[in-house]
Amino acid sequence: MKKVAVIILNWNGAKLLRRYLPTVIAGTDDSIADIIVADNGSTDDSLQVLEQEFPQVKVLKFDTNYGFALGYNLAIEQTMYPYTVLLNSDVRTPQGWLNPLLDYMETHPEVGAVMPKLLHDRQDGKQMFEYAGAAGGYIDCHGYPYCRGRIFEFLEEDKGQYDDGPKSVFWATGACLMVRSRLYQDVGGLDKDFFAHMEEIDLCWRIRLAGNDLMMVPSSHVYHLGGGSLPQGNPRKTYLNFRNNLLLLHKNLPHDEGKRLLFIRRLMDTLAFGMAIAKFHFGDAWAIIRAHCDFRKMRKNYTSQPAVNLLKQLPEERVNIITAHYLRGIKLFTDLNIESSSR
Repeated sequence: MKKVAVIILNWNGAKLLRRYLPTVIAGTDDSIADIIVADNGSTDDSLQVLEQEFPQVKVLKFDTNYGFALGYNLAIEQTMYPYTVLLNSDVRTPQGWLNPLLDYMETHPEVGAVMPKLLHDRQDGKQMFEYAGAAGGYIDCHGYPYCRGRIFEFLEEDKGQYDDGPKSVFWATGACLMVRSRLYQDVGGLDKDFFAHMEEIDLCWRIRLAGNDLMMVPSSHVYHLGGGSLPQGNPRKTYLNFRNNLLLLHKNLPHDEGKRLLFIRRLMDTLAFGMAIAKFHFGDAWAIIRAHCDFRKMRKNYTSQPAVNLLKQLPEERVNIITAHYLRGIKLFTDLNIESSSR
């Protein structure tokens, strides 16, 4: 068995397979990795495309669409290579992208997962970071995710500003995430109840709670199209982001500290609701209400909270990103001055 399974989850994505899978095949060292497409019960011609145009790729055929989280859980359970890369079907990989990630994992046993730099796959060739992970993710003191290279909707151009060696991050992008397969299973894999959005942050939090580090390795980079599931401004996306962020905090913070933070978040989300109403974004306003109602129902499924608050361990987690961005006007991660402010 080779060391790495590069698993691409597919559902009715024949067009994306034709566009991106050739780059994965060409850019991946086949002496260390097998490329596997896990098909989630596609009803288009995905399976025919794979059989006729990509016979060198291994295929797992599921009988129905199990969704992102459960689909990956089943795929890893059936393969169990030492390392697994969760790779979105809309990711373009340059030559040799995988080798630095494997090398780092092999020489750093304390690291549970790694990610490359995530750049946007653009037609104009401009090197912009991509929303879903950029150069590594963090969570601020109130539970809001942000990234090196991306604060809320503002994306930076990659000018090498985050190439200063491998960097410890709180969460790594699910668009291209390399993880130790046994560890993935030991911490429970992706939470299928999240459905979509922030499920990789939840997984990374549990990997950290299990005593493992997560790293962004800048000597590797990939290009992500992104935005293929739900566009920004879609009420469904608003609902999932608000609901799953609340679940994320409830699950992974100590009970008392989580309770205090969730009270603050209710106040802040009430303000977000008011802003949506003021902008006549009634779909988003209703999505926020639904998110809180469903959170109250779903939180009963999570009765065991950890004893340690990881948000107090890294300086990046002590930032108030709302104040920094909306009141101080900060758009660049480097302008947060995290290292100097944490001394």
